[in-house]
Amino acid sequence: MAKEKTLEDAFYETLKDVYYAEKASVKAQKKAAKAAQSPELQAAFKTHGEESQNQVERLAQVFELIGKTPRAKTCEATVGLMNEMDEDLEDFAGTEASDDVLIGCAQALEHYEIARYGLLKTWATKLGYDEAAALLDATLQEEKKTDELLTQIANASMPKGKSGAKAKAA
Repeated sequence: MAKEKTLEDAFYETLKDVYYAEKASVKAQKKAAKAAQSPELQAAFKTHGEESQNQVERLAQVFELIGKTPRAKTCEATVGLMNEMDEDLEDFAGTEASDDVLIGCAQALEHYEIARYGLLKTWATKLGYDEAAALLDATLQEEKKTDELLTQIANASMPKGKSGAKAKAA
């Protein structure tokens, strides 16, 4: 009979998933920085790419804290989001909408990471992994900050609507 799965098992499996996602994010940030037209957006992607590399290292610390070797497990959600970004980069490259589309792709990835880091932090706390929870929370706060920055950049570059007035948020 198979061993019953525990919250510790779920934590470890999700940690491997996020480790994959974060490593993929490092590559995505570099690609996005090259594709971005706005210097402000390029800088945001470069900065978050460096931050993501630090987050990979932080995740390695979490693995060590729970007595596991850092290992990635293919994250299908991240693969899908990255494929979507590649398609959008191809479809919108060089257009007026390209930066806005890039921001949308980046925020989809950020929102996934925010959800996962929030979950892992909660589970770490529940499991008594206080040091791990603190490391995960540090990353969670960075991801939220990046999401807010991307929203600010998107709002600051809102195009004028057909009437010539700034587009109104829904």
